[in-house]
Amino acid sequence: MTSGPGHDRVDERSDAREQALILLYECEQRSTSLLTVVDQHAAIYVGLTKELADGVEDRRTSIDALIADHSKGWTLERMPAIDRTILRIGTYELVARVDTPVAVIIDEAVELAKRFSTDDSGRFVNGVLAAIARAVR
Repeated sequence: MTSGPGHDRVDERSDAREQALILLYECEQRSTSLLTVVDQHAAIYVGLTKELADGVEDRRTSIDALIADHSKGWTLERMPAIDRTILRIGTYELVARVDTPVAVIIDEAVELAKRFSTDDSGRFVNGVLAAIARAVR
């Protein structure tokens, strides 16, 4: 990876997205609240990680509605939990973090999907978030 001015910031944001994914995925898998999970992972619940996790939790109903409306042929329940969580984070960023370019949000989400989910998840996440981006940006 290239180093220099601005690149550490990208790495920090990527790390924050990954940490938010871990927190939110654990919430879903354990069917528990974010506050319960945060008690066990307080060290990573700071900065952008906190903003992303809190933002997804606070807007989950509207985020899930956007995902459901733009994921043709897939219900939320049918999606792998990790894909659903990645889509929630990406959708939150598309709606609430207008300072972050659409391409960055989608690229980061696709990379998370490729690292943590199935072989086809990157394309799926890309398609759903691109459709959401067209609707909200």
